[in-house]
Amino acid sequence: MQLNDSATLAPHSAPAPAPALPLAAIAAIALAFLAPLLLYFGTAKSIVDVWNSSETFAHGYIIAPISLWLIWRRRGNFAALPPSPWWPALGLLAMIGAGWTLARMGDVQVVMQYAFAAMFPVIALAIFGRRLAWSLAFPLLFLLFSVPFGEIFIAPLIEFTADFTVWAVQATGIPVLRNGTRFELPTGSWSVVEACSGVRYLISSVTIGCLYAYLTYRSPLRRAVFVAASIIVPIIANGLRAYMIVMIGHTSNMELATGVDHLIYGWVFFGIVMFLMFWVGSYWRQDTDAEAAAMPAAAAAHAASPARLRNAALAVLAVCALWPAFVAYNAKATYNPRPASLAAVPVSWASTAAFSTWVPSYATPDAGFNGVYRQDGLAPVALTILYYRNQVHGKTLISSTNRLAGEKDDYHDNGSALRTEQVAGRSMVLREARMQGPSGTFLVWHWVSIDGQAITNA
Repeated sequence: MQLNDSATLAPHSAPAPAPALPLAAIAAIALAFLAPLLLYFGTAKSIVDVWNSSETFAHGYIIAPISLWLIWRRRGNFAALPPSPWWPALGLLAMIGAGWTLARMGDVQVVMQYAFAAMFPVIALAIFGRRLAWSLAFPLLFLLFSVPFGEIFIAPLIEFTADFTVWAVQATGIPVLRNGTRFELPTGSWSVVEACSGVRYLISSVTIGCLYAYLTYRSPLRRAVFVAASIIVPIIANGLRAYMIVMIGHTSNMELATGVDHLIYGWVFFGIVMFLMFWVGSYWRQDTDAEAAAMPAAAAAHAASPARLRNAALAVLAVCALWPAFVAYNAKATYNPRPASLAAVPVSWASTAAFSTWVPSYATPDAGFNGVYRQDGLAPVALTILYYRNQVHGKTLISSTNRLAGEKDDYHDNGSALRTEQVAGRSMVLREARMQGPSGTFLVWHWVSIDGQAITNA
């Protein structure tokens, strides 16, 4: 079926008016769409909390209103394609709920949030049926952009920006001394940090780019090309922005582009790039869908009975309620309220004074241990153990917020790699990171142990 972006479908004749639904059916359908908000309120709140705390994802507030506006533009579809429940969608809804449950057990917030957002399109599929839900596919799937996702790209974007900037500065003929994401020019020092990664530009560009492609083009190929451009252009543009900032600072002897104006230049440059991208894209706009075939009027007799719609809505409610109930029961059965403590670690090396103030930027554990040791004149070794017994929100081992160093910390991760070591007679893969800060540069070996099994992020 070809997606048509006009506000209504274009039938040969006016569609037969759908019979008015009884109040009970309307209430059941409304409650079905409210079910995720009510039953998964904690997940919904976690999304809003990120919107409030991070400017990167503040655009999330306008996603739902845009989605509703897009649906309103196509309100004629409800008359041309009367709702007819598609029962297999309940199985898909159950699978999404199961995914949410597994993510909840490990407190993998982003998976929980995507599962929550994905429930709304699937609920529409279950109640409205395939034809009507498909005609509203983009407005419904656009809700996925409300999920605050993208932090996983910060590290590679930082590396790319640093590589691009150093290469461009060297190509200009200026000598550069690089150390990880920090580099020195004859006029001063620079560092590519999280705010310089361009992740905000990328997320904004992709969100606006998808919406623009949907509203402007009809051809799937043109839409795909423009979305691809909305991914590639901001990444390259951010490298150019960083190079521009460094050159402004260098040529002004570090008097410009080193304070607030640094951010102003960046956003102005990004705005110009976005304007040019949309301006160029407008030359290939398609205001009408030449291939859209006229759709015969849908007879009211083809619409599902109010009883079927009500039953579908009630079935959606039951499936949505299943997983929060299971999680609540499982949490009550496995929660251990006793305080956790770790005994002193038996180490043959002598204790010594701490050589660094660095601590990993992890969620507060149920228990922890810290020690610094030295032997036979070797360099001191610090040991940190964080123990998480009850996986609850805000106190989890597996979380995207657990990092060796936060954005505002005095210490920075200058790169890491996997390595294999022999521990207690067995081979273990761990990650080695190079940390740099006020106390100098040192190596950090870190890994995760779950039920006695060592696990390392690839």
